[in-house]
Amino acid sequence: MQVFRSVYGPLGTPSPCVLTIGNFDGLHRGHQGLLERLVVRARALDLPATVMTFEPHPREFFAPEQAPPRLTSLREKLELLAAHGVDRVHVCAFNRRLAALSAEDFIQQILVDGLAVRHLFVGDDFRFGKGRRGDFTLLQQAGRARGFAVEAMQTVIWQGERVSSSYVREVLAAGQLEHAASLLGRPYAISGRVMHGDKIGRQMGFPTANICLKRKSAPLAGVFAVELTGVAGDNARSWPGAASLGTRPTIAAGLKPVLEVHLLDFERDIYGTHVTVNFLHKLRDEARFDSLEELTAHIARDVAAVRDYFQNMKNG
Repeated sequence: MQVFRSVYGPLGTPSPCVLTIGNFDGLHRGHQGLLERLVVRARALDLPATVMTFEPHPREFFAPEQAPPRLTSLREKLELLAAHGVDRVHVCAFNRRLAALSAEDFIQQILVDGLAVRHLFVGDDFRFGKGRRGDFTLLQQAGRARGFAVEAMQTVIWQGERVSSSYVREVLAAGQLEHAASLLGRPYAISGRVMHGDKIGRQMGFPTANICLKRKSAPLAGVFAVELTGVAGDNARSWPGAASLGTRPTIAAGLKPVLEVHLLDFERDIYGTHVTVNFLHKLRDEARFDSLEELTAHIARDVAAVRDYFQNMKNG
């Protein structure tokens, strides 16, 4: 999959494509349905299946303190888009200039002059341009005048529920990981590089892999049963573990969120490795304890509960 940091394709010139536009945060089943249609149409027209997305998320640009936590980092999103058959991704800087474009200028400068779109898929609630004045009707009118087709993708209903990124966040915040996995079509996951930490877990007898969180906040917090993948030499093998995601209130107040994973029966050095943590089941909320001894006792119970969880999974 090719990734570009502008609206222009190979060699910096317009290259005809079948296109969809969106943030694709979480790449849930609704997004997947849209991408499936995109790829089918692109293959039929012998054109690249192309996604235009934004960095930062528009809500992060307009109101950074009120923006919801991201479900996926940019790297995670790109990996998921590639896995669903996308050929090209244009990561466009969402800045004052882009935000100030009128809907008509967005169509002409971005869709026509930049991306040379031949067929466009958008969600049924897609809005664009200054003041969000652009809508599906305007796109249809422009398409007829400029020679590209436009299709709307209806909201996906999965097992009786409307699938959206905001709903996935709500489910994750409630600790309903199995429900979130159903909406996503896979377990919710966070990827990052294993970094050196303060070694407190090791001192307590439970060494952890500290995963670098390249995000201001996470959509979930607490203690979880997880599986970790990406260890060099293990191919697709997953390692079971107990994970803590939160601000570690027992250690100090006001700390940044940290993702720590204690892998069961694992003693290898994986510092510097880029890994993925798949969240399977929530054990409890994060809590503040009066001493490290009390915290250690709770961690021991958490690890035992995780062992029971995976044993029950194994036994069916």
